Amino acid sequence: MSNAFIKLVSKLTDSLEQKNNQAILRAIEQSHPAELGRLIEALPNKYRGDFWRVIPVAFKGEILLSVHRELRQLLIKKTSEADLLVSLSTLQMDELADIDADLPLTVVGAMVEAMDSQRKQRYRTVASFPDNTAGGLMDVDATAVRKDVSLKAVYRYLCKLRKKEGMLPEQLDQLVVVDRENKVQGTLYLSDLVSMDNSLSVADVMKNNVPLIHSLQSAKEVAQIFEDHDLISAPVVDKNNCLLGRITVDDVIDVLQQNSEQTLLASGGLNKELDMFAPIAHISVNRAIWLGVNLITAFVAAWVIGFFESSIEQLVALAVLMPVVASMGGVTGSQTLTVVTRGIARDLVSSANIVSLTIHELKVSFINGLLWASVVFFITILWYGDWKLGSVFALALFVVSLTGTLSGALIPIILKKLGVDPAIAGGVILTTITDAVGFLIFLGTATYLLI
Repeated sequence: MSNAFIKLVSKLTDSLEQKNNQAILRAIEQSHPAELGRLIEALPNKYRGDFWRVIPVAFKGEILLSVHRELRQLLIKKTSEADLLVSLSTLQMDELADIDADLPLTVVGAMVEAMDSQRKQRYRTVASFPDNTAGGLMDVDATAVRKDVSLKAVYRYLCKLRKKEGMLPEQLDQLVVVDRENKVQGTLYLSDLVSMDNSLSVADVMKNNVPLIHSLQSAKEVAQIFEDHDLISAPVVDKNNCLLGRITVDDVIDVLQQNSEQTLLASGGLNKELDMFAPIAHISVNRAIWLGVNLITAFVAAWVIGFFESSIEQLVALAVLMPVVASMGGVTGSQTLTVVTRGIARDLVSSANIVSLTIHELKVSFINGLLWASVVFFITILWYGDWKLGSVFALALFVVSLTGTLSGALIPIILKKLGVDPAIAGGVILTTITDAVGFLIFLGTATYLLI
């Protein structure tokens, strides 16, 4: 969060506290609707209603689109149906389809009824696809031309379109070339249109190697295609390669941001749609489940320690060194877990290469395990003057490092096959294994050799 935004939140909070409507209106005038959405998310509940009421209706559609779902539903309840209809009229068809599930049925019905036949058809086309697919992401305003027309004719067509609509479609970097059956043949870049001889035909300058995105491809796959090909926009087609619409880079950025936020929240066991200022009871229930899971795993480690209670009483140094063993195993495993989980998220890890990747990670862990086992061996001798304790400590650290690495490589694969998100459960399972194995090896070996 930038310093400018932090200051804006602080000033706005003060203005709302003092009911300074002029200062509030100035903040609104100086902000983009998406920024206003972030401001609402940053405000405590007691100020949100007052701020939402003074925001112009024309901005509210984009704001509803930009905030997370839980807050969106709250704001919709605070908005009259008449204002909702006016605010939603500024959105594109794909944007409407993204939030229509949160709108009252009466508003959705009135919204569709007010559309002309063309907009109604566009909306129904996008709404027929799941939100997390290319069809759900696409906008149906793809501008298409035929390959047998001249560049001059295409230029005139764009001028007429601009005059009719008032503007060209957003992020328009290329036109889609189709045949008479609406099947995609290629694309014509605007840079070629304005820089080449206008007597040439579209067929002379069009690009044939355009990546086509099929309507049922996942949003994740779409983002990967855009990244691989450095795209600004791309056509969306059906199973017969007929043009349905297009996806633009701003849609993909939204997907990437949502995936990043979901991964971050999931790693802490939090709801991907949770509002920062949601009701306390709601947040408490959400977090209690995850805390319960962690408590169970902690008792597993405590149960293992319980077997060696008498050994710890006889040699207090074991209690001092135990956390080091668990910590090193957890960190080593987390490094591998992160690498493999990221690989799975990007479709880079599969049954074809998991064995090679695991062996590769184990080799790295073997080298680091030897290095740090040697270090702790000498530290223990200097600290306690006991080479046997140093040997036990070094052995336990080395073994738990390998165990953590092996667990970090296999846990995400197993969870993926079970249909569980590795980002959510991987860390908890890894910690349980490394703690239990580390304590068992360290305390068990110490009991056998030292006590």
